Amino acid sequence: MARQTVKALLNSTEKDIEVSISAWVRTKRGSKNVAFIAVNDGSTPHNLQIVVDLEKMGEAVVDKVTTGSCIKAIGKLVESQGSGQKYELEASSIEVLGEADANEYPLQPKKHSLEFLRENAHLRFRTSTFSAVSRIRHTLIFAVHNFFNSRGFYNIHTPIITGSDAEGAGETFNVSTLDKKNPPLTEEGEIDYKKDFFGKLTNLTVSGQLEAEAAAMALGKVYTFGPTFRAENSNTTRHLAEFWMIEPEVAFNELEDNIDLAEDFMKYLIAYTLENCHDDLVYLENRIIEEEKNKKAEDRQPMNLIEKLKFVVDNDFERLTYTEAIEILRNSKPNKKKKFQYPVEGFGTDLQSEHERYLVEKHFKKPVVLTDYPKEIKAFYMRQNEDGKTVRAMDILFPGIGEMVGGSQREERLDLLVKRMEEMHIEADELWWYLELRKFGTAPHSGFGLGFERLVQFVTGMGNIRDVIPFPRTPKSAEF
Repeated sequence: MARQTVKALLNSTEKDIEVSISAWVRTKRGSKNVAFIAVNDGSTPHNLQIVVDLEKMGEAVVDKVTTGSCIKAIGKLVESQGSGQKYELEASSIEVLGEADANEYPLQPKKHSLEFLRENAHLRFRTSTFSAVSRIRHTLIFAVHNFFNSRGFYNIHTPIITGSDAEGAGETFNVSTLDKKNPPLTEEGEIDYKKDFFGKLTNLTVSGQLEAEAAAMALGKVYTFGPTFRAENSNTTRHLAEFWMIEPEVAFNELEDNIDLAEDFMKYLIAYTLENCHDDLVYLENRIIEEEKNKKAEDRQPMNLIEKLKFVVDNDFERLTYTEAIEILRNSKPNKKKKFQYPVEGFGTDLQSEHERYLVEKHFKKPVVLTDYPKEIKAFYMRQNEDGKTVRAMDILFPGIGEMVGGSQREERLDLLVKRMEEMHIEADELWWYLELRKFGTAPHSGFGLGFERLVQFVTGMGNIRDVIPFPRTPKSAEF
């Protein structure tokens, strides 16, 4: 008999049929004559109840059925006698595929903190919360590729090991095979990376953007979707040392085209998830509602999860310049009453998360697109505006998250790019190939980066980014 999933059985249009299920036990309860076993196989947030007649099958058949064990059950799918589920399985046979010692299994049927579950990340997939997050994450991954493929983009695999720091921030993980205790030294006493595996100092990539630009200058529309790494000592709910980035690059697109693409992209991903992950979103929404019952009314989220997602899909993002945003922030009550941790004094202020969230959550109450930032606080590759002070940058800010998307029109003019690199002390020799893109058939082009985990965090409503990636990498933490 073919094995079926819990989701398929709960959504079945037939009843009183013989079925087979293999799954992990969430709970077991019962009386002297009947045992009720709740199982889940990861296909749905809902459990399937298996009813075992102990008078017919004997108590020995369920002795080794404990929370965490894996079982195979065969029986009849019937209408449930209890509330909360449409069907249940009347078992004719139970087989324990894998035992779990009830005294040692960490995930007993009780509420566990998210911190505890991070310590048991190898098992947290078995909880309703993390299985729901994982299914939504998968759906978003599929939607990303679907969006770009349907619009004629080509997926490019950019290097994970690179000799460049695309952001110019220097927060990189070095990659080396040199002897750590006795590395070769130059005459000046510094480590001689010419004798390293790649013959130069290399690091894990912080972005695939520069290589994607090279591809866009021939293929027109490309995107990357891969792991990126930042050696930034940030222990916040929004930062990871290893995360996944989506980075489209489009030839002939200018800043407004870039913003339109990003807004369409975000709305598509969220709409696709609403359409395909309803049960998981309802489960996570109810979880948040339950969590917020003990909070003051003003500390609760203004919208429920699904309402918030639909609001983003149905409304245009607010677009304004950095200069306009600074004026709003400078004149805001939190700034005037010195409630911002980082006061906003005027043009040139580097916006912090508290400023971004004020604009989104308090002032406009919807996603915001900021453009035309001061060149001093942005990367070298962004196209300079005619005012000589700002660049054609754009950031998209989301409620609860802050910056979700960062992008720009790229500087395609060789002389201005070289001058900007000199101003920022970026070695032209290291990026000779990037400069050649401007020498041979240069063209206007734009792109952006979306941190995938921040997107998953927003869509699932999870409060900590460490809970939307299977095995989080953060400072002092590389378990599993």
